Amino acid sequence: DDKGKRIVASSKVGSSQNQDLLIRVPPHLILSLETVWIYAKSDRHLLEVLEAVGDYSRTARGAILIFLLLQISHNASAESDRVSVSSPWTQYVRFVPPEENLPTFWSEEERALTAGTSLEAALDAKLKSLEREFIHLSDSTSSIGWCQRHWWDTGTDGLSFYDWKAVDSMYRSRALDLPGTGHAMIPYIDMASHASGDDTVALYETDADGNAVLIRREGRTVNVGDEVTITYGDDKGACEMLFSYGFIEDSMTFARGLFLDLEIPDDDPLKLAKTSIARSPPGFKLFESGGFVNWDGDFVWLVCVNEEDGLDFRLLQTIDGGRELKVFWKDQEISPSSAFRDFLQVEQLWDVFQLRAVATLQSRVEQQLLALERAKASSPSMQEFHQAFYPHLNITKLRDLEEKLMVQAYEDFEHKKNTLLTSQVVQDYLASANREQEFPDEDDFT
Repeated sequence: DDKGKRIVASSKVGSSQNQDLLIRVPPHLILSLETVWIYAKSDRHLLEVLEAVGDYSRTARGAILIFLLLQISHNASAESDRVSVSSPWTQYVRFVPPEENLPTFWSEEERALTAGTSLEAALDAKLKSLEREFIHLSDSTSSIGWCQRHWWDTGTDGLSFYDWKAVDSMYRSRALDLPGTGHAMIPYIDMASHASGDDTVALYETDADGNAVLIRREGRTVNVGDEVTITYGDDKGACEMLFSYGFIEDSMTFARGLFLDLEIPDDDPLKLAKTSIARSPPGFKLFESGGFVNWDGDFVWLVCVNEEDGLDFRLLQTIDGGRELKVFWKDQEISPSSAFRDFLQVEQLWDVFQLRAVATLQSRVEQQLLALERAKASSPSMQEFHQAFYPHLNITKLRDLEEKLMVQAYEDFEHKKNTLLTSQVVQDYLASANREQEFPDEDDFT
């Protein structure tokens, strides 16, 4: 219908306590990392590509994208030179068109509208990642005869970057985190629309036999003609919803969360070492919780401490004779699985470290707010666009929601900063630093 593909109830569900099941999908129809490799046992074309791309095909996303690509190639190839073998998914992908409303399909003009939002950096990184993946696929399979013939030969309607973005959009907008299976595509259930909070009608689960099931949410009655909805994640922020699904809920009044990148200052003598050992994304996440804006990001603590505080880097020899850079905090090695914050919060100067972090975060939020204001001032007005210009409608809402979140974050950080400045530990530290600046050590000419 005019709302696209969706799930609508054909009979009433919920009149009795045991009447919960809406849809059941057997295990062999669930497209997961495991089932892709099972299909590969009887599909030499699929197996050749999976093996050619190496570790990439050992991830759910990598394996599923390659499988979808071969299903599309199968449908497009002539019967005399057919690619891959037919499967239940071969016909299904005909009814799963690329999600061209996703930002990865936007034009350069449309992408420019993301300036000042957290979507700008996320979209730029995603497009670069997709391009790297596509180049890896080409380099890995160009020596395979049928791949060269169907995909890479010039003068043929082979694969393009658009095709790779297409299978990515199918996966990204439809994959679900199925309990007991992991990220997977589930036919029919993946057609359910999103609704958060009390508007969610159904939940997806795995039953005792390994089937994926869509069940009525407790307390909900589904009448004939009602749309059956699921939640794609009530905690997902406006940027993530637009990035992954191409829309922002009308009912969303707060951005919920956003990620801002963060750079280590160029004058930091340990910048190169910090960058090379950083195990968390170079930035931080802002999120609303209990009426306040909180943050999360271990990378921030790495930015805020240095050698004089107790941070140290050592180049150690490995068992095989190689060299490996290790990070230490006051002679205690920080393992890859350790959170840097755990080492800092037991220190006497913990309030000082917190103050540095909050000041860094506030400065970065201010920088983003200024960038957003500049972008809004230079963007074309809504009147210059057709009313159905979908990206502009979503970007306008994203800007408003993220601005609201960042303004509150700035105010909350200001309050936290002022509170920390009353700490005796902070006051003693600042007084000591001021004395050192006022009375630096005199040169000793003895």
